[in-house]
Amino acid sequence: MKGYRKEQKYIVGDDLLADVANRISPLMRRDIHQKGDHYRVRSIYFDSPTLECYRQNMAGVSPREKYRIRTYDCSSDTISAEIKIRHRDTISKMTARIGRDLYDRLVFGDRAERIEALLGLTGEDKGSERVYEKYLMRIMNGMYRPVCIIDYERSAYVYDIGNVRITFDRNVTVSEDFAGMFGERLPGRAVLADNRHILEIKYDEFLPDEIAAVLGGMGLCRCSCSKYALAQTGNMTGDVS
Repeated sequence: MKGYRKEQKYIVGDDLLADVANRISPLMRRDIHQKGDHYRVRSIYFDSPTLECYRQNMAGVSPREKYRIRTYDCSSDTISAEIKIRHRDTISKMTARIGRDLYDRLVFGDRAERIEALLGLTGEDKGSERVYEKYLMRIMNGMYRPVCIIDYERSAYVYDIGNVRITFDRNVTVSEDFAGMFGERLPGRAVLADNRHILEIKYDEFLPDEIAAVLGGMGLCRCSCSKYALAQTGNMTGDVS
């Protein structure tokens, strides 16, 4: 589908993650935006009072959408409102840059304040405006509101042919401390068991043979492992490990 990318996810341990890194590093380069070994990703997920997004994820509904506000390395200077769209095993993303004022109203305001903040809002392009419109509809009709923060450390590798991106997401935690979104330390609970992490592989039309060959035979077991869904499942069972 036009504009969509393939996405594969795996839950892996320390040893397997290190093995993958050793195999791909001679072929792939680090993301140019990454300073050091990793960068930090934090996302506030929005959902309805009945957890519509979570339940659609667990039921495998396709297509489906997730609404989140994301920042990198705890910066309040670069905040994005995102909509991630999944259609079977492909994904697409709509993004709009937002300022701190709109962020505060969406995260800390009540439903009326969120609606007021989005009404008549225009973006730098039609894509941004469409994001605002879709958020507005979800807040008006589905009463979407902030549910939790997902926080993790990401290491990213890229490969130009096929627009391949492989990411290692370590130390995934969930928090409801929205006031601490931009703080260096965010109190939270582990989403996965100790020494378990998420490996993601994204690419456009095809995975190049040289990358597929390197990853083949490593015992990678593909799974459906949305970080938000894993966190909500843990909240419901009382066990996030």
